[in-house]
Amino acid sequence: ERCEMVDGQPECIQETFSTCWLSGGPHYRSFDGKAFDFMGTCAYTLTTICSPDPTLPAFSVEVKKEEKENSKVSSIGSITIHVDNITVTAVRSENGMVRVNNHRSRLPISLSHGKLRIHQKGKSMLIQ
Repeated sequence: ERCEMVDGQPECIQETFSTCWLSGGPHYRSFDGKAFDFMGTCAYTLTTICSPDPTLPAFSVEVKKEEKENSKVSSIGSITIHVDNITVTAVRSENGMVRVNNHRSRLPISLSHGKLRIHQKGKSMLIQ
């Protein structure tokens, strides 16, 4: 719950959240909890806003898959996030780093007044 002043009156707004994730090469879970496996070497849209909503920032998350050496399974080559006129790309081969508007930055990083936070958690990257 988030409380703020609206027209001079205090108002509490219920905040909800959901999680989507991808694991390894092919495994995805959407915000509604459905599991998917994408085996190819294409670029996929993991999530985006389908219609404008004034309570949400326009955003998208794209995943680029690539061939994995000596394997029939593809792996994640990069993940690109577009939000609040910021583009963040995490490249698999650049451990502990992201590209913010094409400039390399070390993790952890907080952007857009703390609305976008990215940090390394073991071998995984957590994007909030």
